Amino acid sequence: MPLYALGDIEPDIHPEAFVHPQAVIIGKVSVGAESTIWPGTVLRGDGAGITIGARTSIQDNAVIHNTDELPTVVGDDVTVGHLAHLEGCTVEDEALIGVASVVLHEAVVGRGALVGASAVVTNHMKIPPLALAIGVPAKIREGHMSEGQNREDAQGYVDRCYRYRAEMRLLG
Repeated sequence: MPLYALGDIEPDIHPEAFVHPQAVIIGKVSVGAESTIWPGTVLRGDGAGITIGARTSIQDNAVIHNTDELPTVVGDDVTVGHLAHLEGCTVEDEALIGVASVVLHEAVVGRGALVGASAVVTNHMKIPPLALAIGVPAKIREGHMSEGQNREDAQGYVDRCYRYRAEMRLLG
């Protein structure tokens, strides 16, 4: 897997995490236990840093960045969908970030919330826990999610973590 130091700053990948060989991780990035980082994903921690919690899935071609002042923090048991872009934001535990969605500077996605596919969560926006955020810019619908609803999706990627670490092999 391409892990790159940036000067003296090196990524910190938990030994129980799975990082696909075609993902790229640079600089001040921490990835927690049983998390999965899938092909084409870029985690570029060249500023305030990126923290990925435990049992979190960052899916294919997602881009996670930070700014010099704003870290990007993704909690435990989170699913970040394919092609998503997170930058300088906070995603709390058990949230689900939909395919091709964008979460921008100082936005907070609350515990168990769902950001719908292709939604744009703008700067400083706060998505309450268990809410649904859809559209461009995202509109909030509170009370749409139930406690633990996203946990099953997150657990499926933890299971894949072990399968891929044990069974994946390059052919040719």
